[in-house]
Amino acid sequence: MSSYDEEAQYEAIANSYAVGSLPKFGYGAEDFDPEFGSYMPAEVKPKILLLGLRRSGKSSIQKVVFHKMSPNETLFLESTNKITKDDISSSSFIQFQVWDFPGQIDFFDPTFDADNIFGGQCEALIFIIDAQDDYMESLEKLHSTVSRAYKVNPNIHFEVFIHKVDGLSDDQKIETQREIHQRANDELSESGTDSIHLSFYLTSIYDHSIFEAFSKVVQKLIPQLPTMENLLNIFISNSNIEKAFLFDVVSKIYVATDSSPVDMASYELCCDFIDVIIDISYIYGMKEDAETSAFDNQSSSIIRLNSSTILYLREVNKYLAMVCLLREENFARQGNFARYVRTDGRMVCLSVCLVCLSVCLFVCVFV
Repeated sequence: MSSYDEEAQYEAIANSYAVGSLPKFGYGAEDFDPEFGSYMPAEVKPKILLLGLRRSGKSSIQKVVFHKMSPNETLFLESTNKITKDDISSSSFIQFQVWDFPGQIDFFDPTFDADNIFGGQCEALIFIIDAQDDYMESLEKLHSTVSRAYKVNPNIHFEVFIHKVDGLSDDQKIETQREIHQRANDELSESGTDSIHLSFYLTSIYDHSIFEAFSKVVQKLIPQLPTMENLLNIFISNSNIEKAFLFDVVSKIYVATDSSPVDMASYELCCDFIDVIIDISYIYGMKEDAETSAFDNQSSSIIRLNSSTILYLREVNKYLAMVCLLREENFARQGNFARYVRTDGRMVCLSVCLVCLSVCLFVCVFV
């Protein structure tokens, strides 16, 4: 092979992937996994509405979470001037539509079809507040928006993202959240709509807080969540695992975890773990003669950390992965094919446990 051919080949390989970008690995009907449920028609999929004032960061959140855009690239996004709909379909657990609304939209305009927007399959309304700006106008818009939406559909989950907190100190974050929380609920109480429940999250696209916040929102749309959490509790209690997450590997949203509190550092570690596995798989795990995915039924990995912690990843279906954290003393490796967890003096095969859990998760979809 000539040096020119080698150079062209290396360039083609280099262009086929980018670190952290998950090339050829996204949402869409062409990626449907028939082994794990079926897609819902667009008209019956749950809707998540993104609302807020102009330049509050709505489109940036959508692009970073669901389209793998680098946070720095969002600086060049233009303001949204019309309603945009994004269909999210990765598995039977992650199926919904994200509607991004322009900040200048008037919900009291006679031409605005509130019944169509807030009614039907609208499951969640996320209102974005720019924490680095004067948020008094945002609070007024929040009150009018949720009040109108609640009259149409009282079953909507109302979520408030206090966004762009990366530029605030820890004390400022706490004070900003406290003030916004108090003012928003006081306005609802004064208007006689205190039955509306608002959930508040501190978010930024420059860390994993936006992914954790969206995870909490998406989990409320999953009717099987209590069943999955119970299965994960049983799983970790019988295998001496510290923490277990069920991840959507495309967005790094965790669709379920056990009942123990989520440590932000552990969650960020798991997200980075997934990125590393996908990127390495694109380099070393792709077959040259076949159109294969970097994440498939053979995807699994073990990483030992200096802190005597083990990270274990195992594929559940085409887009779902189980990520576990456990102590090194509870983990042993025998032979080339088995992974074990020490449990009360006996050895339990972790891979078998994960397979059994996968089957249970599959069954709970149809219960």
